Amino acid sequence: MNHVANILLGAWLILLGLQQVAGLRFDYDHLVLGALAIAAGVMTFFRR
Repeated sequence: MNHVANILLGAWLILLGLQQVAGLRFDYDHLVLGALAIAAGVMTFFRR
C-alpha cells in the first residue's frame, strides 16, 4: 500500500508542476488533483 501512495503522490506532484510551469490545464483538473492529494494523504497517514 505504501508503494501505491508513493505513485499517487508522484503523479500529483508531476501534474501540479506541469500546471504551474507549463500552464497545463484540462477539464476538471482541480478535482483530479484534489482526489490524488486526498488518496495519497490518506494512504500515507494510515500506512503501517
